[in-house]
Amino acid sequence: MKLLNCPLNGPRNISEFVWGGEVKTAPDPATATDAEWTGYLFLENNVAGEVSEWWLHAPTNYWFIARRNTVTDEILETMTVDTFFSRQTGA
Repeated sequence: MKLLNCPLNGPRNISEFVWGGEVKTAPDPATATDAEWTGYLFLENNVAGEVSEWWLHAPTNYWFIARRNTVTDEILETMTVDTFFSRQTGA
């Protein structure tokens, strides 16, 4: 059984989670073209290596971020959304 460590609920069976896509910056709603929105909503970079991804713990509807190696499918780290974005801004 594969486990994923939810920051809210602790280690849980992977079947309780839903992948939400790569974490990426949204385009500016005031100036974005249809092509930019399409790329943001539907296209993934599909990087071989470490990526940050949105994950949902479905039973509790809790969203969080996981860093995962896409080559080995190893979960490197899970964290709250606040923790992830505070690291990005250096706060």
